[in-house]
Amino acid sequence: MNWYIAKIVFRICSEGSQKLQFDEHIRLIAGDNFDEAFLKARILGISEEDAFMNASNKPVKWEFINVAELYPITELKDGSEIYSTITEKEEASNYVHSVHQRAIFMQTKQRPLF
Repeated sequence: MNWYIAKIVFRICSEGSQKLQFDEHIRLIAGDNFDEAFLKARILGISEEDAFMNASNKPVKWEFINVAELYPITELKDGSEIYSTITEKEEASNYVHSVHQRAIFMQTKQRPLF
């Protein structure tokens, strides 16, 4: 079993919000290899999509975008959140495109065997 750090990106959609927000989670993922860890990170992101009403009784949605980064690490606890930040962007489509491009690159690039 190998350990990886994954950056999982969510878009925060809320009614009346002035700026576009993105939440980037850094998570520990266990997998036998890079491809398994990447798939697990995507499943984790999908499973953590959420929708709820905020304190002002307006709908808020956490929408999974993709896995933007994945790095091998030494053994730690599976699924632990290491770091999370909310990012505001003026151009949502450019940011979302960048996340998807990183995910595609990770799926197709030549990776060293660890």
